[in-house]
Parts: sequence; structure tokens; C-alpha cells
Amino acid sequence: MVWNEIFSLEELIYHNPLAEENDVRDFKMEGQAAASFPRNRMRLENKLDPSLGQASNFVYWCPVEFPDNIAITWDFWPIYEPGLCILFFAARGIHGEDLFDSRLSARTGMYDQYHHGDINAFHVSYFRRKYEEERSFHTCNLRKSYGFHLVSQGGDPIPSVVDARGPYRMKLLKWGNEILFAINEMTVFHWIDDGKTFGKLLGGGKIGFRQMAPLIAEYANLKVYAISKIKGKNS
Repeated sequence: MVWNEIFSLEELIYHNPLAEENDVRDFKMEGQAAASFPRNRMRLENKLDPSLGQASNFVYWCPVEFPDNIAITWDFWPIYEPGLCILFFAARGIHGEDLFDSRLSARTGMYDQYHHGDINAFHVSYFRRKYEEERSFHTCNLRKSYGFHLVSQGGDPIPSVVDARGPYRMKLLKWGNEILFAINEMTVFHWIDDGKTFGKLLGGGKIGFRQMAPLIAEYANLKVYAISKIKGKNS
């Protein structure tokens, strides 16, 4: 079932073209990375040598606190691989704190700080090309944290860089306990959280882009919509 048979996009509550430096003046970088705009879209790449492992990876947070029941859309271009992309969403402190609350531990891009630190979040990983097993069989993964719970998975339709012809239109919808991820309008996975097996239900929060070095990727047209569920559609 495609997403628009279940959900309807309503009010546009946030739009960022990600086209120039001023568009991300309030974004927060965790780790060491560069954001540039050579093609009037945001290019992200690591500053540290990939041989440093997790220390060379980073997260770039949008500063806005979003409610629940939203659709997040963005355009994506892979430029250089290997590597991996992630979108964090519904990110807050484990006791409901704002993600940037000074009482939370400092985060520097190391992965375990995001899944076994003092925050809760979902994250969807896509364009997974870091390791051999990821390059030989392409998937998108949904994980829930606290913890490292792989809760859903689907095939990744984006080709490797040599054949990529972006933009790829990414769409992530969260409605209460339901999460649906689509690429170019094709549903990759649709998962329903029971609120018990992998911890309590998560609501709204912040969103952030993560990359694993040495990947270089570009992003544009970040939009967030309020959504509603089409009457009579039970999943």
C-alpha cells in the first residue's frame, strides 16, 4: 500500500531549501564536518580521517522542535561512497528534555552516544554503503533507541553513486505509533509500534542528518507537514 492511501499531507509547518549557508545558521553540528553549498544545495562531508572510525562521523541537527503526526520530506543526492546516511527523528532526552538541554551528556558524533546515551529517538538508515555486506545487498533500516532495536527493514532502491541520478525524494511519515518510509513515492517499510516490545511510544522531537565517513552527500528542500490519517484506513 502506498503512503497516500493511508495518510494525507496537511499544513506545511516547516520549509528549508538548504540552498545557502544562511539557511543552516541555527543548525547544530555534533562531530567535525563541513557543510557547503556548491550546487545551491547542502553538501555534507567529514573533516576527520575515516581511519578514526566512529570519531570521524557526525550529526547535523535542525534546531526546530517538531510535534508528532508529521511527514518529513527531503531531496537526496549521493556524491561519493562508501558510507551511510541516517535521519534521526522524534529525538528528545530520555526524560522528555529538549535534545540540547545542558543536563544531557555532550555528543560528538560517536554512534553509541545516540543509541545508548541519554536520548530517545528513531532513526532510519539509507544509502548503506559502508561495509561489504551493505554494498552487496542494499537495505534501509529503522531502529528505535534507547537501545539498538532494529524494528523494520526494506529494500533500498537507490543505486550506487556511479549510476545515481538524483534527486531521490525521501519521505518519512510518523503518526502516533506508525512509521512509514518511502523513496520516490515507493513504500520501503511501514511499521507499527506496540509501545512495549521496544520501549514506550515516542512522540515529537528534533530531526538530524547523520553520515558515516567518507561519504559525501547533498540535501535540499527539507519540508515538514502536519498529516492526518485517512478515515477508515487501519493498518
